[in-house]
Amino acid sequence: MPDHTHFSIEAASLSELAAFMRDYSSIFAAEHNKLCHRSGPLFDGRFGSAIKNTDKKVRTNLIYVWNNPPERKLVVKAEEYRWNFLAYAVSDHPFSNKLVIRNARWPMQKAVKEIKAMFKKGQYLAYALLKRLFNPLTQEEKQQLTDYIISIYNVIDYRAALSFFNSYDDLLVAVHSTTGAEHDIKELDVGKSDHHYNTMVKTILKELKPNDIHDILGYTKEEKYEVFKLLRKHSYAMSEQIAKFLHMNMVKL
Repeated sequence: MPDHTHFSIEAASLSELAAFMRDYSSIFAAEHNKLCHRSGPLFDGRFGSAIKNTDKKVRTNLIYVWNNPPERKLVVKAEEYRWNFLAYAVSDHPFSNKLVIRNARWPMQKAVKEIKAMFKKGQYLAYALLKRLFNPLTQEEKQQLTDYIISIYNVIDYRAALSFFNSYDDLLVAVHSTTGAEHDIKELDVGKSDHHYNTMVKTILKELKPNDIHDILGYTKEEKYEVFKLLRKHSYAMSEQIAKFLHMNMVKL
């Protein structure tokens, strides 16, 4: 999601889960800070977790996670959202044309080769590496490479997930017909739609033309406030949503 993440994790113990979240959070925050030219903590607080120890609870949890994008008005159907990885249960290229390596241009072949090497070594793909690999690609190639990366690094056990619904088609029926619920974990949603985040990105790219959209997060407080006023003028996002997008403190505006 644009401002938070969800996981459905099978773990042997709470300590195992905590260790995973510690490693994930520290690596992600470090990479994000380098990309966005910022420093300091990234996440608001400790992750929230809730034990799901019955089939019904697991099923409800999975539906909730997959349905977050439609609930926040990012897509109409859950499988249309790339980043919940639902569509990858039945295809390794759901958002692009099938990649045929031998027919690809050299920049694509080179990118695939590097990604394979990183995966074989058990290493994650840093943002700096991804930017270098994606820069020479066409828009269609970028979609193909994104699908390729997700497919090769995907750790979701689709067979286990589908076992709670019998089949992929039955899963989609369940997801489309209910919203799921996650009352065990407190979430702070700002506004009724996360689509405004996409609008704010487009506005910044059009009006400010930064070299990289992430550069704005490294702006000074004064510079961010000017961006804040621009977004408040050109988007329907709430002030709280704009401040969250810019990593600003509303109290100090």
